[in-house]
Amino acid sequence: MESRVDRRSFLKSSVLGAGAAGMGFGFEDLALAAHAAGANQPAGTQVPDAGPMPRGRIGKLEISRLICGGNLTSGHAHSRDLIYVSPLLKRYFTDDKIFETWRLCEQNGINTCILRLDDQVLRLIQEYWYGQGGKVNWICQCTLPKDDWKSDILRAVDGGAHAAYVHGGIADQYVKAGRMDELARAIELIRKNGIPAGIAGHMVEVPIAVQMHGMPVDFFMKTFNAKKYWSAGPMPRHDSVFEETPEQTRDFMRESKIPWIAYKVLGAGAIHPREGFKYALENGADFLCVGMFDFQVAEDASVARDVLASALKRARPWCA
Repeated sequence: MESRVDRRSFLKSSVLGAGAAGMGFGFEDLALAAHAAGANQPAGTQVPDAGPMPRGRIGKLEISRLICGGNLTSGHAHSRDLIYVSPLLKRYFTDDKIFETWRLCEQNGINTCILRLDDQVLRLIQEYWYGQGGKVNWICQCTLPKDDWKSDILRAVDGGAHAAYVHGGIADQYVKAGRMDELARAIELIRKNGIPAGIAGHMVEVPIAVQMHGMPVDFFMKTFNAKKYWSAGPMPRHDSVFEETPEQTRDFMRESKIPWIAYKVLGAGAIHPREGFKYALENGADFLCVGMFDFQVAEDASVARDVLASALKRARPWCA
């Protein structure tokens, strides 16, 4: 197999020689800036630095406790029944705005992004690293395509991903269908390529099944929030519920020693960061994955530092 370094060198030269066409982007979790201190400041304004962002480790990879979510770079918005949100965000998140957001993350101590795998993300991350001088870590979200289940994983490795995991929706489906062997071979392939391997899930049954089968995952990604916002139920719901069983998630994770990245901690913008961050961290999360607009980065980073520095009542020890 061709070395990872050689493939990255090829990609570097290719991306720097290619023209950058405009494209559309979306967001993951809209943490309501109107409720945050400094929400009326101009885009990009930084809250005075309160100190470095605490970090943890997954394998040899050192990552910030607050991680930048990546749906914004791929044109997807959890917007419930609001049909205009995705088109609006596609116009807002130009290439330059994406790079600005990632730079603000690094300036505020957030050294890691979780991004999906597609041609847009590959072009953007390569340009950011090799054209913009960025250094952010990339944890890659992989699907397992029916025609070639290895393809996403190998593209992630070739593209320079620092870690990779199986998409939560895919893992939900596979666990429901009892396709644990297919999840296991995906984890094996990721680890064989020298990077940490994880599995995501919206259902608590996903990490339970993975651990029950003794799968050697390096980290879990599991949705987690208190489910106390109006659009979380009762049914029917509009793309607004990502954690059906917060108590069961908390109880399972309390007994697991596998590093846990919690996502959907703000319910796609329905929960204030001060509430969502504290809830997730006190109940055992090791890291928080949060989608952020550029004008939210400094505030979210400040909130995360404050919460992490507070007297958190954690029943679960830090596992990363």
